[in-house]
Amino acid sequence: MTRKAIGALFAASMMLASPALAAGPWVRTWDAVPVEIPSAWPGHPIIPMSDVTFRMVARVSAGGSSVRLRLSNEQSDAPLAIGAVHVAVAGPDGQPQPGTDRIVTFAGSRSPTIPPFAPLMSDPVVLPVPALGKLVVSIHVPGEATRVTIHSLGVATTTIVPGDQAGAVSLTGGRQATERYILSGIDISGGPATSTIVTFGDSITDGALSTKDQNQRWPDILAERLKKAGMTRFAVANAGISGNRLLLTGAGPAALARFDRDVLAVPGVRYVVVLEGVNDIGWARNAHVAPPRPEEIIAAYQQMIARAHDHGVKVFGSPILPYKGAGYWSEEGEAVRQAVNRWIRTPGHFDGIVDLDHAVADKTDPLTMGAAYDSGDHLHPKDAGYKAMAEAVDLRLFH
Repeated sequence: MTRKAIGALFAASMMLASPALAAGPWVRTWDAVPVEIPSAWPGHPIIPMSDVTFRMVARVSAGGSSVRLRLSNEQSDAPLAIGAVHVAVAGPDGQPQPGTDRIVTFAGSRSPTIPPFAPLMSDPVVLPVPALGKLVVSIHVPGEATRVTIHSLGVATTTIVPGDQAGAVSLTGGRQATERYILSGIDISGGPATSTIVTFGDSITDGALSTKDQNQRWPDILAERLKKAGMTRFAVANAGISGNRLLLTGAGPAALARFDRDVLAVPGVRYVVVLEGVNDIGWARNAHVAPPRPEEIIAAYQQMIARAHDHGVKVFGSPILPYKGAGYWSEEGEAVRQAVNRWIRTPGHFDGIVDLDHAVADKTDPLTMGAAYDSGDHLHPKDAGYKAMAEAVDLRLFH
């Protein structure tokens, strides 16, 4: 074999995942929790899809030298055949940077099948990624793709194109969506990060009404603060689900039902910040039933705290944000929020408090969100509100 041929063979081998080349502990540097399949959306038009490639850009929190991908078929009762998966470092235009494209394998296979209701972890891929860098992930589904598992509130652009274009630099044809398809997590190793902070919540943690493709969710800005402070040993995983509740399944599994999967099973988890409960209170009004008693919501927090402590994970709680003026606000619900928030702020319950409530509350009417932070629906912050929330997090909690 000629020297040129040997070099080409070596280069080709480096394009494949290599489990032996991963270094150090894994942490979850990016997350998009599996929620549902598109046909589960009430009144949502179903767009038939078959033999398509999904391309997504994800900004990681922590950097390193090797990555692995978590794919999800957890919301489907049918196996999902994958044709090809590629990952690359994204350039300023969102396209793969030259020389960074890698073929992703799964137990050595380029074309795995994900069993029903299951996730699938990739082999490690040697790919240097800086903290706050962006990755391009492309997933080809050769068969029917209408009912694949998604994260419904992506607040980011997904490009869906015909055929296998997973390895293409520029895509041809297709359409755009804002959901995350199949990809549910990115882990990283070989960098300074050794611990993961999971932000666990509903649409406010998920970044509802933040600017699309600008990474303005409060966990995104928290990751920026950590890097600026030189706290590069921490990754941030956003486990928010729009519409999520503590006690009842609706938009995704209830928080109590998903806590083990979305927090305790996350690689490197050491801390979790919990901001959940407003949908339990508010949706009760929409359903014309009494809101849950404060004791029921508190019991859910206590369950999560106990389960986290069993795994050596510290739990920081945030009081529920003000939402007077939102469509599902009521005086009865407000009384529940106040009682719950008093318990959250009482020392000895959570391992620490992250007061996101006061960060965005109106100074003269603390039952409402300040106009400078309100997106307009009196429930979700806008970019400035998410920034204020992230800046309210005391970084000294993480050590």
